Amino acid sequence: MTRALAKSKGLALASLLSWIPLPHALAQDDGAKPEISVEDLESAFSIAGLEMTEDERRMMLRSVRGHLRDFERLRGLELRNDEPLSLRFEPRAAVGSPTLPGEPLMVVDVDRPETDEDLAFASIRELAGMVRSRSISCLELCDFFLARLESLDPQLECVIQTTPERARARARELDTLLDEGVWLGPLHGIPYGAKDLLKAEGAPTTWGAAPYREQELQGDAAVVRQLDRAGAVLIAKLSLGALAMGDVWFGGRTNNPWKLDQGSSGSSAGSASATAAGCVPFAIGSETLGSILSPSARCGVTGLRPTFGSIDTDGAMVLSWSMDKLGPIGRRAEDTALVFEALQNPVARAQRAFRTTSGPVDTMRVGVLDQAFADDDPFLDELRGLGCELVPFEAPEFPTQALLFVLTAEAAAAFDDLTRNDQDDLLRRQGRGAWPNILRTARLIPAVEYLQAQRLRVRLMDAWEDAFAKADVSVFVHPIGPTLADTNLCGQPSISAPRGVTEAGTRGAVGFTARNYHEDVLLRLVQAWQDATEHDELRPKLR
Repeated sequence: MTRALAKSKGLALASLLSWIPLPHALAQDDGAKPEISVEDLESAFSIAGLEMTEDERRMMLRSVRGHLRDFERLRGLELRNDEPLSLRFEPRAAVGSPTLPGEPLMVVDVDRPETDEDLAFASIRELAGMVRSRSISCLELCDFFLARLESLDPQLECVIQTTPERARARARELDTLLDEGVWLGPLHGIPYGAKDLLKAEGAPTTWGAAPYREQELQGDAAVVRQLDRAGAVLIAKLSLGALAMGDVWFGGRTNNPWKLDQGSSGSSAGSASATAAGCVPFAIGSETLGSILSPSARCGVTGLRPTFGSIDTDGAMVLSWSMDKLGPIGRRAEDTALVFEALQNPVARAQRAFRTTSGPVDTMRVGVLDQAFADDDPFLDELRGLGCELVPFEAPEFPTQALLFVLTAEAAAAFDDLTRNDQDDLLRRQGRGAWPNILRTARLIPAVEYLQAQRLRVRLMDAWEDAFAKADVSVFVHPIGPTLADTNLCGQPSISAPRGVTEAGTRGAVGFTARNYHEDVLLRLVQAWQDATEHDELRPKLR
């Protein structure tokens, strides 16, 4: 007997309460299993916040039993994680500031630095200059970062599997192109790591979870294909918290390079940790609710969560069809900008084409959330020093936390087989806040409440658009604050960028967010701030 049939009858009822009885359901007899009683309906309706008379419940009973038979028929049709929904979330296109004029970031030929440590922490633009000048070959660069990953991974636990054969073969091809006078751009020959929820031919795609640790999916994810065309070299599949939550995966806990006895946060745990440690120049992470911003803040790197839909998620593990986003993690805004430019898809370009540029920010209005910063916070003075106008900012008042069951309902659908077949028992984390319990609980979310929440997201997007009427960017002390749920539900772009080092030896962080499709504004401001300070130049001390 499957788990669904073995569970209490109330579990089977939760999602069907809001369904309109269908004619064929009315025609069924009363022989459906499990047997549902009038009393069961009374308990189930309490979840929907409704009361029905006994006569009303008796009238419904035959139709409900028909629905249960329909559900059992549909459960017999296998659904893969990557099969899409027929409905799609669309973020509101903002009517904000015009695209900022500026100078393109130029690659200048440079020599290889004298020390390996300086090479490990060089920017993408510097590495591109070395590759183009032939002061280092693509193959040498590939081998250097593969060796550094191998050396530091015992401390970091950030690698699920390196891809040396694939990486070296591609690096040799890229060196041949250079011999022929062909340079693909600033990512030509630049090694990177991919969060292991992205497909990559020839390597397992484990999703960080024990039930899938031997899973091998065919082909490459869209972002892997795009980066390959841009000349980047995939050298590793990096760790993620199991099924994109936290920093605990089947192989251990990924650690913060700044404080090795502390987890790197998650779920893009390995992407942030490896980038912060100089093991890769950049990595690809994903975010549904904090999974780029949180580890970036913890590990002291610059992570961009772009507007929902700006980067193609084909070939990525689905957690939430309406909230999943992919984004680059680098050590500075310039790095993330170069990667984002290579990955932005045509839909996003049609809204607001992005180009990596530098330039002044003295016309920007920066919204400061009340009580987010002390009046004498040095960060505010640093922004004023750039010529920015600081203005008060008020985030919309909205019961956003009450909408987050949208995520768990979609996750329960994406991993229905995991729950139904008892494979969730294989996950390392089993507590109240872990996936097994969350996915089981989500089976009790009524369909009507899910759809109402989706409608309220439109209202929330409109409220945030109104909030940005007087600001181009808003800033927060830490990206995992009250706006995290809002901006993820609205699909808005955000960045976490490092600032200073605490007395405990960990990194501080600042969060930035803007209107949908306004990555150019965000990245321009963070880049100008980092150019004027040394926050992004600090390095963790590793053995």
